[in-house]
Amino acid sequence: MQKSVIHLEDIRKSYFLGKNELPVLKGVSLDIFKNEYVALMGPSGSGKSTLMNILGCLDSPTDGKYILSGHDVSTMEDNDLAGVRGKEIGFVFQQFNLMPRLTALENVAVPLIYAGIGKKEREEKARLMLERVGLGDRYKHKPNELSGGQCQRVAIARALVNDPSLILADEPTGNLDTKTSIEIMDIFGSIHASGNTVVLVTHEEDIADHARRIIRLRDGVIESDRVNEKKEALLKS
Repeated sequence: MQKSVIHLEDIRKSYFLGKNELPVLKGVSLDIFKNEYVALMGPSGSGKSTLMNILGCLDSPTDGKYILSGHDVSTMEDNDLAGVRGKEIGFVFQQFNLMPRLTALENVAVPLIYAGIGKKEREEKARLMLERVGLGDRYKHKPNELSGGQCQRVAIARALVNDPSLILADEPTGNLDTKTSIEIMDIFGSIHASGNTVVLVTHEEDIADHARRIIRLRDGVIESDRVNEKKEALLKS
């Protein structure tokens, strides 16, 4: 039986404005398995950002169960969540979230500092990841010396450096031009091909088309969950 990296059971999330409850997620259940490539889509207000925050252990559900790589994270306290997040999840954000005073190599190595890995091994791993995303010759450059596409490559290398069980990308091409977006999506394709599980949050159909499975949210529930037939047809051709 295939093992799920993500298992959600009836996930609900509400926010409270005074005594008024604002339900955002209204019972989301799904499984995402090892080495799947999933796009999570939905219009503004659909709950996709809230769901992404829960998947990324940045927020906890109001109700329901979330099992991430065998850990029940739905009831964890913030400190424990942070520990799981550091080990199990690699994040890629629209805004890159790089530290401006650090070089590309130092930015990529940051998660390894928190993991308690020594300097020599950190630098070796970080350089290897920069080579993997095509930036082996830019390791001494700071973010302001790199293009937007190169900054996103650094962010992807940083997400991969801890060998997480899940890569979670939030609108990763939102700040990039079309040509650079295609290059970045090619990198995600190679990351998936090498065995990583990738969940991509996007509102752009052409970006979602890179995924093998597309889950659409609307009004806090899953509207559809289907295999991306265009991608499957391309892979078979």
